[in-house]
Amino acid sequence: MALRPIKTQSPVKAKCIVYLGSTLVLMTLCLLTTSSPIRRAIDFLQSLAGKLPNRIEQVELGLQSNKDTTAGQLGEDFSRDSSVMDDILHALKILQGHYFEPWQGTWPDAIDWTAAVIATQISGSLNAITRHPAYQPIDSPYGAVSENTISGYFTHITSFYFGENAFAIRSQAYDDMQWVVLGWVESIKTIRLHSDLHFADNKGYNSSWHGKDYIAAFAHRARIFWDLASKGWDTTLCGGGMLWSPYGVPYKNAITNELYIAASVSMYLYSPGDENGFPFQPGRADLSSHESSPTKEHDPKYLNAAIVAYSWLNDSNMTNSQGLYTDGFHILGWRGGDNGSSGTGNCDVRDEKVYSYNQGVILTGQRGLWEATGCEKYLTDGHDLVRNVIAATGYHEEVNDTLHQWAGLGRDGILEETCDAASSCTQNGQTFKGIFFHHLTTFCEPLPVGANGPVFHRADAALASLHRYSCLEYGPWIARNARAALGTRDSNGEFGNWWTVGLNASNDVSSKYNVVKVGTDYRNEGLPMDDIWRFSDDRSTLPGAQKPAATLALAGDPNNRGRGRTVETQSGGLAVLSALYRIVELYHKS
Repeated sequence: MALRPIKTQSPVKAKCIVYLGSTLVLMTLCLLTTSSPIRRAIDFLQSLAGKLPNRIEQVELGLQSNKDTTAGQLGEDFSRDSSVMDDILHALKILQGHYFEPWQGTWPDAIDWTAAVIATQISGSLNAITRHPAYQPIDSPYGAVSENTISGYFTHITSFYFGENAFAIRSQAYDDMQWVVLGWVESIKTIRLHSDLHFADNKGYNSSWHGKDYIAAFAHRARIFWDLASKGWDTTLCGGGMLWSPYGVPYKNAITNELYIAASVSMYLYSPGDENGFPFQPGRADLSSHESSPTKEHDPKYLNAAIVAYSWLNDSNMTNSQGLYTDGFHILGWRGGDNGSSGTGNCDVRDEKVYSYNQGVILTGQRGLWEATGCEKYLTDGHDLVRNVIAATGYHEEVNDTLHQWAGLGRDGILEETCDAASSCTQNGQTFKGIFFHHLTTFCEPLPVGANGPVFHRADAALASLHRYSCLEYGPWIARNARAALGTRDSNGEFGNWWTVGLNASNDVSSKYNVVKVGTDYRNEGLPMDDIWRFSDDRSTLPGAQKPAATLALAGDPNNRGRGRTVETQSGGLAVLSALYRIVELYHKS
């Protein structure tokens, strides 16, 4: 069966000219370069007339929920009118019931950075649950059941605050540090949302949710790790950009810079500020390189950092012919900098490896930069990237589902890593697809409409409609990926990592799916032993490196190969289901 192509209209094009003053005062001017946005909105909405189904998820989803084992005692009330929410609750129950240890405050089988991502995705799923129509007010007959669902899983988040290996991550790579920032900012956003939705009007009861007590602590950790990671911004090579790691040869990769953009603008928008100086004391000579300055709410240094980093990344030539971000740049001839040779000093050796998460994290940065500046180009760039990703899964092509042709970042309309078919994914590779869908969800949140505030910009009705229907275009593709992911669940309800085979009722896949080798898959196969990636005498493993892949190779289920089903694959399944609910279901109900 041929896959349905999606429409290609883009939001209003814009060109942004940004002025950064010496006092970090920001002024942004957006110059529209296309026809009237009102006219574009009218034309676009007319083109969709009669084409959108009453419920987008019915286009290709066909979810089969396990009604007897899904929501469980914590959330049985939510399963009454939504199979998607039913599957979210089931995925969350398995994730926390099978993999989380409350007494340790963490997922013992995760590594430091994947644990931070898992916590982020749990907060994202709570964002969906709290907005579900079946959530009952706290003073209603079923209010205790509803609140117990949110508060029960929120206690796991607070437990992870103490179980997170925060001291170890401080000595790891700059990308590792920034997953911590995004995770605690996401928790802050969820706390505020839940409190505003369900506690603001409880006259005579509680005026705010108890989770607000943790905002200051979460903000402090986010600020500490942003300060530590910001040391990776380097202007001596390539004219700017974040270094991947303080160890080894310099490598300026997409993910570390995208994280810096997303983390910085998220801190600007959502951090309440932080005056807590612990654990760094200003003036201590032994800690001077790690001093962390208190910040105020909406501190412009964060916005300045995000804009500068986005400009550098945008001009870096890091995207390939399909419009996808490649992994990063080496510096030709670099042999030690001041102690050797800086080579060309330019980012001129590009590694062509493409990972799904390199296409995802930047979406949170683009959405945040629009909200902070009002510049529509950030939204345009984001929608262009999403469409490129969808095309690179083969969804645009009139392909035969039985050919399984690689399209650049997947096949058969399903997002896929090259390590999936080869069963060589480490914990890194098993985390990537979930990251993409989490940040796609953030990007596709409805644009707020109305008058601009002192910090947050608002859209007019035309722009909000264009963004809304652009995201609805992605609905059938998201649904197809969710259905594929659900197809990988085993009898225990645990998700596999290779979603593509979830569309295939047969387990005989060995001769049908080619294994693709493009670029250096160092995230799954380790750093090459060559002078591009290492010093000649360096044979070490970077701090925080992944646990090696298992040697499991069972016949039958292709998702039992390699590392098999893990906490990372379960979190990825949760993320794609949350994307389906928050982008498609909530848009239809709004």
